[in-house]
Amino acid sequence: MTPDEFREYGRQVVDWIADYYERIESFPVLSPVAPGHIRAALPEHPPQHGEPFDAVLRDLDRTILPGITHWQHPSFFAYFPANASGPAILGDLLASGLGAQGMLWATSPAATELETHVLDWLAELLGLPSAFRGNGVIQHTASDATLVALLAALHRASGGRTEGAGVRSGRFAVYTSNQSHSSVEKACRIAGLGADALRKLDVDPATLAARPEHLRELLTADRAAGVVPALLVASVGATGTGAVDPVAELAAIAREAGAWVHVDAAWAGVAAVAPEFRWLNDGLELVDSYATNPHKWLLTNFDCDTFWVADRTALVSALSILPEYLRNAATESGAVIDYRDWHVPLGRRFRALKLWAVIRWYGAEGLRAHVRKHVELAQEFASWVAADDRFEIVAPHPLALVTFRLCAGDEATLELMRRVNASGELYLTHTAVNGGTALRMSIGSPWTERRHVEAAWAALSR
Repeated sequence: MTPDEFREYGRQVVDWIADYYERIESFPVLSPVAPGHIRAALPEHPPQHGEPFDAVLRDLDRTILPGITHWQHPSFFAYFPANASGPAILGDLLASGLGAQGMLWATSPAATELETHVLDWLAELLGLPSAFRGNGVIQHTASDATLVALLAALHRASGGRTEGAGVRSGRFAVYTSNQSHSSVEKACRIAGLGADALRKLDVDPATLAARPEHLRELLTADRAAGVVPALLVASVGATGTGAVDPVAELAAIAREAGAWVHVDAAWAGVAAVAPEFRWLNDGLELVDSYATNPHKWLLTNFDCDTFWVADRTALVSALSILPEYLRNAATESGAVIDYRDWHVPLGRRFRALKLWAVIRWYGAEGLRAHVRKHVELAQEFASWVAADDRFEIVAPHPLALVTFRLCAGDEATLELMRRVNASGELYLTHTAVNGGTALRMSIGSPWTERRHVEAAWAALSR
């Protein structure tokens, strides 16, 4: 494709994306296709000769769009938001155009230094502890952040103090709330500990937050049995209910036992861009690592998890391997960051460009307005639920997630979800709360207005 052809088709692609956002409300939120439908519509064999890009765009409309669940739809209220925005898309396009591979500082100095700098910007915007400054990196997702936190924790817990020491043999345990994301268990499996190493903390039935006294009991029992406490993962905005664990209390107990403390604030953490939500940061001065996802609620398209450590030593020591083909003068000088040592893969995209573009386009006030709007809409939705005696709210809802159910019971609640999702008007997902089924109304799309929340409540009420 020549530069002139790229200009021609690039304009068509940008126009297609802009048109998509203008017509997005015309699509059913949840894709209605049956399993196998998309593959059946695709040619069995690859083309023998190149095709014009017009054909790709035609098939995008005809074949691909029917199989898309529209995460950017203003009535997408499932899971957590996966924001995209104009500046983020353009930043991602620029990163794709540059094609930089930022595994080392030497392979593109700007890719490394912009990432360090923009994560310092974000730490300032969120009011994070000063220890995190200069110690941030973009991971793919919060699941990756949990995994590398565990690897760093195991390195430290097994006595590793030097580069390349790795993890020594032993019995280790990981602690987290029974409301925490499944990625904690997955990290235990990937790291070779197995699911048996995971200890689930009981939660307060009212707040659904982890109980510190249960953590203390589990730590005492494990240490008596010769098990080394390696990692505590505290949740700030748990996936099912948005529960916020008492980080300060949990961290103080875990630190006494020598465990690494990681905070998973994947969805909720970015809300701290608004000062009135800085209570979400309580206790962070006691933790070893912290992660939140701009790709959920901060207008930066997937993937972009921001991860900070208070001290990078254990992380880099656990993950650094330097073969001859990666040696270079800048690395040998010790004056630069090589982000390949901060996560599992060697290669990495220039993801800082899209986050940089978002922060520059919206500014602090624009980002705060974005978060505040969704919190206000969620509180209004919660007031409608609370006023209807057919429904009940089953978890605290200080941010933009409301967890509720029908008083008629689990099956009625699930049937309600199936019916509204099948209508194509909106999309909700469910969770389990205190042994019962509940629905999650998660508000976060930049396209969502009050009228979309009103329409969702009207559909649920019907």
